[in-house]
Amino acid sequence: MISPRTLRSLKRGLNRNALAKVGIVVVVVVLLAAIFAPFVAPDKPGKQNLNESRKPPIGFEKATTQEVPVQENGSVVFEDGQLVTENRTVYENATWDHPLGTDGNGRDILSRLIYGARVSLLVGLLGTGLAMLAGVSVGLIAGYYRGKVDDVLMRSADVMLAFPSIVLAIALIGVLGDALERSVPDPFVQTGLAEAFRSAVGLPTGMPESTVLPGTIIVVVALVNWVWFARVARGEALSLREESYVKAARALGANDATIMFRHVLPNAITPILVLGTIQIAAIILLESALSFLGFSSANISWGFDIALGRQYQSTAWWISAMPGLAIVITVIGLNLVGDWLRDALDPGLGGEGGV
Repeated sequence: MISPRTLRSLKRGLNRNALAKVGIVVVVVVLLAAIFAPFVAPDKPGKQNLNESRKPPIGFEKATTQEVPVQENGSVVFEDGQLVTENRTVYENATWDHPLGTDGNGRDILSRLIYGARVSLLVGLLGTGLAMLAGVSVGLIAGYYRGKVDDVLMRSADVMLAFPSIVLAIALIGVLGDALERSVPDPFVQTGLAEAFRSAVGLPTGMPESTVLPGTIIVVVALVNWVWFARVARGEALSLREESYVKAARALGANDATIMFRHVLPNAITPILVLGTIQIAAIILLESALSFLGFSSANISWGFDIALGRQYQSTAWWISAMPGLAIVITVIGLNLVGDWLRDALDPGLGGEGGV
C-alpha cells in the first residue's frame, strides 16, 4: 500500500511540475492507444495498397516528376511520328484516409504506429519487470550478506556492464534464437467487439487477431538491464540492514528471507520504482534498435518501420520520421514521469520518500 504521506508528496510534486503532467498525458495516451488499438486504428496495419504508396501526411504534399505528353491547342504534339513528351513536377496532396501518410507498400502509417506501440510497451513493461525481479533479488542478497557473497554477485554484474548493451543483446539473441516467440491473442477482436464497433462506425474490419510477442527480445533486454536494479538494491540493502527495525526483527528470530523481503525491500522500493520508470524508456529504445537491425520477430514495430523507410529518405521522409517521432515522444514522456517520481519521493530532493 502507498502511504497517505507518499500520496500527498506525489500530488504536491505534480502540482508544482507542469512537465510531469505532460509526461503523464503522453504515457496515458500511448498506453490507451496500444490497449484499444483495434478500435482506434483507422485501417488494418498490414493492409497493402500499391496505388496509395507513399502518400504524404496531412499538411504536406509529395512532389514527383512525371513524363507527360506535350500539348498545343488541346492536342498532343508529334515529331517525326513520335509523341513529344516533357518532364513535369506533379504535386500529390494528403488525404484524411491516411492522416500520417502511407509507407512504400501503401500501408497506413498511423495504424502501424498504434499497433507498434503494443510491441514497444509490452517489451518495455515485461522486460523491465523481469530485470527488476532478477536485479532486486540479487542486489538485496548481495547487500544483506556482504562479504564473499557480495563480491561474487556484484563482480558478475560488473562483467555484464563491461559489454555495450547492444552488442551483448545481439550476442544473447544469437544464443536464444526464436524459441521464446509467442502470439498473444487480441480479446477485443476474438470476441467480436472490435469488429462490431468498426462496422458500426464505417471503419475497415478484419483487424489482426493476435500480436506477436518477441519473447526473446524481452528476455534479452532483461538480462542486459538487471544489473542496474541490482546496484540500486544493493546500495539500499547495505544501509538498511543496520537500521534498528532490522536488528529487532533479527533478534525476534525472523529468518533472512523474511527480513530482506518484508523489512528491507519495502523501505528500498522508492529508488527502485523510479529506476524502473526510466528503464522502461531505455528498454523501448533498445528494442527499437534491435528491431531496426532486424533482430526482432515482430513485423509491426517502431524500429522495424524506421528500417523500412531508409530507402525512401529522399522521397518519402515520413515513413521513417513518424515512428521515430513516436519513439521520441514516448521516451520523453516516460522520462518526465520518472523525474516527477524521483523529485516527489526522494527525501534528499525535497520529497518525503517511502512507500
